[in-house]
Amino acid sequence: MNRLVRILACLALSAFATAASAQNYPSGPVKLIVPVPAGGVTDVMARVLAQRLQEMWNQTVIVENRPGGNYGVGAQAVERSPADGLTLLVAPDSTFTANPELSSKLIYDVDNFTPIAVLCRATPMMIVNPSLPVKNVAELISYAKANPGKLSYGSFGVGTYAHLSMEDFKQRTGTDIQHVPYRGAAPGLNGLLGNEVSVMLLNLSSVEEHARAGKVRLIAAATANRAPALPDLPTVSETVPGFQSSVWFALWGPGKMPPALTAKIHADVSKALDLPEVQQFFKTNSFSRVDLSPADFGKLIQSDLKHWSALIKSVGAKID
Repeated sequence: MNRLVRILACLALSAFATAASAQNYPSGPVKLIVPVPAGGVTDVMARVLAQRLQEMWNQTVIVENRPGGNYGVGAQAVERSPADGLTLLVAPDSTFTANPELSSKLIYDVDNFTPIAVLCRATPMMIVNPSLPVKNVAELISYAKANPGKLSYGSFGVGTYAHLSMEDFKQRTGTDIQHVPYRGAAPGLNGLLGNEVSVMLLNLSSVEEHARAGKVRLIAAATANRAPALPDLPTVSETVPGFQSSVWFALWGPGKMPPALTAKIHADVSKALDLPEVQQFFKTNSFSRVDLSPADFGKLIQSDLKHWSALIKSVGAKID
């Protein structure tokens, strides 16, 4: 009986200590690891978040870029860190929803992380070079079918949403459009502007200025719903039922983080994302806020993993 009492007392003390540790978080500088080079969307999002959290926590929050290995170098660094919340990962969804199926040589285990918070969702657009004689999705499908294999689409790499979503589009429409992968979104956009490729999926913020200047043509939103910034622009799914392209950015910690600590970081990140200046950043970049609990975030990962894995298998995409 005395042994049971001692065990229960130890458990109670441990739970109290964990809760107290969470309330005192962070106890030192926090590092946000970004698995891509500086300057991209993921990096900018991390820096916006870091600045607000630093002000909120009165602690240094550092953004450290660790590119390489298709997000693997940065992810592995977080995976190997203590579960104290002082080293976190800001990464795009494909780190956990596409890479496991794309590569058999991942240097990190997707199950060794703690989902904390989804930060935002981008607004991918289907765009074409203005020399292409199409003004909507139906006309693109008709033109592609009349010219099989003669059109090409650009992406910013094998396995990116710009690649996989266009392969999904081809399957659903029975069209033959050649894939041209570029080393990043900026080179891909330059390829479209230079008419090296005819079609591409890119976030609205990346192409809005070019569209106003007539250098590219927006023919549809690739999201499930119409973009709030362009309510008169139809979605691809209004012509191709079931089609949807999605990309989101999120915050993860190492595996086995205490639930109380995960909840504390999630709550603070949510406060930061709801600040007016962050909301303005979202609006300027055509991002939408995604407010999910850590548990629901975990469910989103599993749902998207199932979707992308099935598509990757069907097109035979691999990065190794």
